[in-house]
Amino acid sequence: MVRVMGVDAAGKNWVAVASDLRAYAAPTLVELLAASDADGLVEVVGIDIPIGLPDGPQPRQADVRARAAVGPRWRSVFMTPPRAVLAAMTYQAASEEALRVMSKGISRQAWALAPRILEVDEVVRSSRRQIVEVHPELSFTVLAGRYIPAAKSTWAGLEDRRRLLADGGFVLPADLGNAGLVAGPDDVLDAAVACWSARRVAAGEAKRYPEQPEHLDGIDVCIHA
Repeated sequence: MVRVMGVDAAGKNWVAVASDLRAYAAPTLVELLAASDADGLVEVVGIDIPIGLPDGPQPRQADVRARAAVGPRWRSVFMTPPRAVLAAMTYQAASEEALRVMSKGISRQAWALAPRILEVDEVVRSSRRQIVEVHPELSFTVLAGRYIPAAKSTWAGLEDRRRLLADGGFVLPADLGNAGLVAGPDDVLDAAVACWSARRVAAGEAKRYPEQPEHLDGIDVCIHA
């Protein structure tokens, strides 16, 4: 059976949940993949980070379609900035570049993700394994077959997502080792549902948003769920 893994950013670390329910945490994606491969080669990785960046003001269709699909959770899907904005050396420079390219600024939250996005971009372009973009709120929506009413930061939202994962075959153990010490509950849930989507990718069952990927930045861009 193909071993797959879901990955999410968790503070200064990446956190991952593999299809055998082992969990990992590491400060870089390269270290995370090496740690997981030590327990068995991971062939498909689903990661909650944009893969394939726009080069102009038009939003990625992946982001547009995902926002439409998650309903009340649409604010969780942010519009991916162009590479030139993310590559700026300071937030002020990024804001100025965003105004020039997109005619609007960039939030500090989006800017804070720039190092992660560029890190994943480098790994994707150098890796032979299949690394696909996922979005946890989209994955949970597809898993549930309905909109998710409560935010994952609430007790109701956390419990809803845990039940959905259990129904999807992911009953997470109480002891996740170091990953359970450095990652928040919402990060672990996001990594687990990213793994659920990666498993669907490996089986050829995943939905794609958009169905026909958009070619950007030398990459066929879509979000898998």
